[in-house]
Amino acid sequence: MITGTFAIHRMCTEEQAERVVEFFFSPYSFDDTRYTPGEEEQLRSLPYRALYGQVILWYATNENNEIIGASCVAENDQKTGGYSWDYVVVHREYRRWGIAASLFEQLLDYLRQASARYLMTYTCSLPEYKTIRRLFERNGFQLIGQCPDYYFEGEDRLIYWRRIS
Repeated sequence: MITGTFAIHRMCTEEQAERVVEFFFSPYSFDDTRYTPGEEEQLRSLPYRALYGQVILWYATNENNEIIGASCVAENDQKTGGYSWDYVVVHREYRRWGIAASLFEQLLDYLRQASARYLMTYTCSLPEYKTIRRLFERNGFQLIGQCPDYYFEGEDRLIYWRRIS
């Protein structure tokens, strides 16, 4: 039964990482499941990389402790306060509950505590990604670039940026 209750957690065990990977590849997660080989590899490794402090990953659970959302951030290679936000995904049956917004708030709290300067994120230009683009724009991100045919032919990468401090 879906009642509107969810909780946000930070990734800290292998069992949680395994469950998040299963969620990523479930039919309830991403709208576009034509993953590039690199995306598939990244989705399988990100939760485990969180266990070693290479990324920070939060996930949402419902009252039955089922994974219903996840989001991830990592400091950029320069280590100067710039961060990259990868993958915010919410279970299809739980969308419009504020889960993505709650995951983003956790991420922002973390970035403020870390004295982050900015946050970059990316998405695809296809219509299936319209909702995530709106989420970025509602939360103060600016579209700063576009890389043609990045994912596949005809699928551009859109680059978004937001100042944190």
